[in-house]
Amino acid sequence: MLLPLCAHADNEGIDTYWKIVSRSVKEGDFKSYKATCHPDAVLVSGSKKVSYPLSIALKRWKKEFDDTKAGKRKSSASFRFQKRFRDATTAFESGILLYEFSTDDGKSGKDYVFLDALLVKEKGKWLIMMEYQKGPATRQDWERLKPQ
Repeated sequence: MLLPLCAHADNEGIDTYWKIVSRSVKEGDFKSYKATCHPDAVLVSGSKKVSYPLSIALKRWKKEFDDTKAGKRKSSASFRFQKRFRDATTAFESGILLYEFSTDDGKSGKDYVFLDALLVKEKGKWLIMMEYQKGPATRQDWERLKPQ
């Protein structure tokens, strides 16, 4: 039996997922961040034109989480969405990621990135299966989307 595709007004569960991701980045909580990722998740980089297991990216990002936790770095991740489709166990989210950081040695950055994400709900918990960082966005693109 085929079920119709639909957008659900009740975003509470999926919004909680993104809040956990944001909190984990801000606090440098690598264990919590990694727990939001499916073990078989894939990262797609539109700007680099590659895809690879998200587990490889996690290894690369761990130092930034550790530096944030140690107070050597400030990091944040915020999300705004333009498309949100889901059923009880799957979700497609499309929008923009805003990643900001600053370090003790004066380095800083602010990246707006168009983002698509596929998630699955397993044992009552949302997990990202695919993160597609499509390419750069602008502050104006960000401001056109409403905060969640």
